[in-house]
Amino acid sequence: MLSFLLTTAAAVTAFNAPVAAPSSSFAQPRVAASPVMGATIRELRDRVGSVKNTKKITSAMRLVAAAKVRRAQEACLRSRPFSETLERILGGLLQRLSTEALDIPLLQQREAKKVGLLVITGDRGLCGSYNSAAIKKTEGRIAELKAQGVEAELITVGNKGSTYFKRRSDPSSPQYAAPLRKAVPCGQAPTAEMATELASELLSSYYAGELDRVELIYTSFVSMISSIPSVRTMIPLTPQGIETEGDEIFKMTTKDGDFAIEKEKVDKAEPQQFAADMIFEQEPSQLLNAILPLYLNGQILRTLQESVASELASRMTAMQSATDNAKELQKTLELQMNRARQAKITQELMEIIAGADSV
Repeated sequence: MLSFLLTTAAAVTAFNAPVAAPSSSFAQPRVAASPVMGATIRELRDRVGSVKNTKKITSAMRLVAAAKVRRAQEACLRSRPFSETLERILGGLLQRLSTEALDIPLLQQREAKKVGLLVITGDRGLCGSYNSAAIKKTEGRIAELKAQGVEAELITVGNKGSTYFKRRSDPSSPQYAAPLRKAVPCGQAPTAEMATELASELLSSYYAGELDRVELIYTSFVSMISSIPSVRTMIPLTPQGIETEGDEIFKMTTKDGDFAIEKEKVDKAEPQQFAADMIFEQEPSQLLNAILPLYLNGQILRTLQESVASELASRMTAMQSATDNAKELQKTLELQMNRARQAKITQELMEIIAGADSV
């Protein structure tokens, strides 16, 4: 037995010993050494561990986004009664004053020479095409306005959109898009103070004649896997455009151990019916001038909340896709690692058999 082991060791040593190069007057090119099987297995094992850690991170990010989506939806539901009541009062006042000439700046149509674009994006990435779709929609709208001979000015909400358009706000830049008027972060929980600040900036610019129209570019939440960037005119308002045409309430629930979405149709808010002999302490036009800015605040706040919900839903979908891809990659790497381990064992057995046959 001892002689067999010694013979096998000698055969393996001879097999691994370097072969002397043949004598020649020309230098022989150096041949790259074949990869060591043990190192390959070790590298594959490290990659499998890295993929497992990535899968844990993306799965945790998906759960965090799911919890934040529910909070965003609850915030939208809490602000809904106030918005509906305000829409009903505005609708009733406009019906009452439908036969009168109203001197209300927010309802006056004028020729658009400069349009302000309020663009809502997210503060962070890893949310699929949410930010890129909003930015692409904004660039398309700027191109449409330029084709009509109308100037555009940007007010961005969200660090992603602000960073992108800051690099394109210099007229001397070859990538110039439009001047950037103001940039603010979006955050994960928009507040009424934030909406009031944006509304005050837009209204002051409109009243001063710096902007002739204000358009809102935001992402409309459709489902957990679909969000549509949309454009809507905010200022000036039209009496027919104040009342909503109907809406849907989305609620995220769990079904069979997975996330699911429940939809509920909501009819538009009916105008408030005022008695024909009702006497207003103030003129109805003064009431409208006081209520319309409040209405704009509510619309901006609601849009910010819906945009945050869309961003979080997109992040959930992106992290779910990343987790699924990590699972597939882990299976592939484990299969390669097992094949490499089997090949290494087979090679060692062949070396032992070859050494035994040479005795």
